[in-house]
Amino acid sequence: MSPSPSSSSSPCSRPRPAPRPRLRPRLPPRQSLCCLWQWLLTLLTLAMLVLAVSGSRESQLRIGKAINIFLRYGYLGISMRVIPYNDSAESERWIFKEPTRNIYMNMSALAQSHEDTTPGIFHGDFHMEFCENRRQLFQAYFRDFTIDRLDKPWEAFTGGWFMDNAAKKLGINTSFIQGDYSYVLVRVVRFRETGKLNSEIPINQPLEAEVGARIQQFQAGNLTSAVRFMEQFGTHYVNSYTTGNSLYQVFVYSRKNYKMIKDRVKSKGLNALSKLDLYNYFAPWFAEHLGQIRSASGNATVERWARRKLQYEYYVVKYVTLLKLHGNSTLLRSLDSLLGNDAILQLDLKAMNVVFREFPEKQSWFHEVLDNNMKLWELNMPLMPSR
Repeated sequence: MSPSPSSSSSPCSRPRPAPRPRLRPRLPPRQSLCCLWQWLLTLLTLAMLVLAVSGSRESQLRIGKAINIFLRYGYLGISMRVIPYNDSAESERWIFKEPTRNIYMNMSALAQSHEDTTPGIFHGDFHMEFCENRRQLFQAYFRDFTIDRLDKPWEAFTGGWFMDNAAKKLGINTSFIQGDYSYVLVRVVRFRETGKLNSEIPINQPLEAEVGARIQQFQAGNLTSAVRFMEQFGTHYVNSYTTGNSLYQVFVYSRKNYKMIKDRVKSKGLNALSKLDLYNYFAPWFAEHLGQIRSASGNATVERWARRKLQYEYYVVKYVTLLKLHGNSTLLRSLDSLLGNDAILQLDLKAMNVVFREFPEKQSWFHEVLDNNMKLWELNMPLMPSR
C-alpha cells in the first residue's frame, strides 16, 4: 500500500475525510474470468520460457535438483507430464520441462535409482480409489505427489483447471463433473524408473559456490531477500520420483449406487468379489457414466490398444472397461511393453529451508515467507464451483 500524501499545513485547508473502506471487487462473469486466466497463463508461459533460456537453469528430473513451484503453481502439468495436457500430436517426447538448479555438489553419491526391466512380468499394480466428490477425485489422481509445506499438493496441478478441460483430462463428460455424483478411479500403473535420496542431506554437504554466497548475503526479516532467493534458486528440491506410465478410467455413480459398491468392496475386498459381481458394479447399467480409458502421458497408441483389447460384451451391450485387466496376466504382459517411460507417477518435493540449517534465524525467515506465499497462491487461484 502506497503511503498517504502528507497533510497541508495551511490554516485554510480542509481536513481530509477518513478513507472509505475498500470494497471487494465484483467478480466478472465466469466466461470473462476464464478468458482472463487463459491470457494470464499465456503471459506466464512466455515469461518462463524467457527465464529458462536466459538464466543458468536446465530442465532435469534428478534427485536434489531445485525448482520454484510458484513459476507455474496451478499449472504444473504444463511442465511435468502427469496427465494428458492436450490432444494435439507433439513432435518432442518429454517428461519434465520445469527449470531446475543444482544446489548441492556431488548429489549423485547420496541418491539411488532403479529401473524395472525384468521380462515376462508386469512391473506395476492395479488399484481403485473411492471418491465422494470431485475434489476427492482430483486428490486421488495426485495421491503420490507431495509438496512440502503444502496441505493440498494436488492444487499445484489442478488449480488452473476449468470444468471442460478437467473433464477432458479425466476422460468423462463435462456434465458428470459438475453434478451431484461420486466416482471410482481405476488405474493400472507401470513403474519404470525410481529415484530417491538414501538419507537426509548431511549438514556438511558442500553447496554450489553461488548458492553459498547468496546464503551469506541473505537477510532475515527482509522480504525481498527471501523472494529473490526463491526466484534464483527455487523453493523445493526433488527428494524422490517415479516415472513410467499408467492407464486410468473414471466411473461415475449416483450417491446410492456409490455407497452400495463402496460398502461391498470395502467389506469383502476386491479380490473376494466374483468376476460377475465385479463386472456388474462397473457396468453401464450400474454406473451413471463410464469414462474413456486414458493414459497419463496421453499416448494415443496405448489408448487405441485399450479400446481394442479391453472391450467387454454382455449379450447385446458392448463397452470398454479397465476391469478386464484385473487378474489377466496375458493382457498385463502385453501392456507392460506398451507403457513406456513417458510420465511422472510419483514426486516428493522438500522445502529448500534445509540449506539454511547452519543459520536458524535465516531458516526461520525463509520458512515463514515460503509458507505465506503458498497460502496466498492457494487463495488466489480461480476455483471451480465447490461441491
